[in-house]
Amino acid sequence: MPDTTSSELPDAARDGRLSYAIFQLARAHRGHAAAMLRALNLHPGQELLLMQLFDRDGRTQAELLERAGLDHSTVSKSLRRMQEAGLLTREPAPHDRRVMVVHLTDAGRALREPIADMWRTLEQISVRDLTPDQIEMFTACARTVEKSVRDHGRPASGG
Repeated sequence: MPDTTSSELPDAARDGRLSYAIFQLARAHRGHAAAMLRALNLHPGQELLLMQLFDRDGRTQAELLERAGLDHSTVSKSLRRMQEAGLLTREPAPHDRRVMVVHLTDAGRALREPIADMWRTLEQISVRDLTPDQIEMFTACARTVEKSVRDHGRPASGG
């Protein structure tokens, strides 16, 4: 079986070195984060929704969808699972019964510090061999690449 963690660049990715590096990084980072989340009885992505609710409880499902940057089916499935686990409640909004408002339960609020600790630990692991300047530069570059990818295909503003 081939080594799927190898950083050796396949010939077909020769003209996409950065993209291949991002893919490898994202896979390794997500895998480690998923293992840490399992220890909290959470699935990847659920912590992103919870963090939005920690900042402002009572968001609508649509707000969570937009703010967490996850797709609709992932958010719906995650919220259902978290409701079944007793971490949150979903209720129709008084002004529009079609709009679902999400609130944390005490069990959901209790995850605030464990999730913050998990992200802090993941950060320490991720940057342990980088200087503060390298961390700032990497973060700025990552945001630039993310914006470029997100903006691709959007109509250019005329001017």
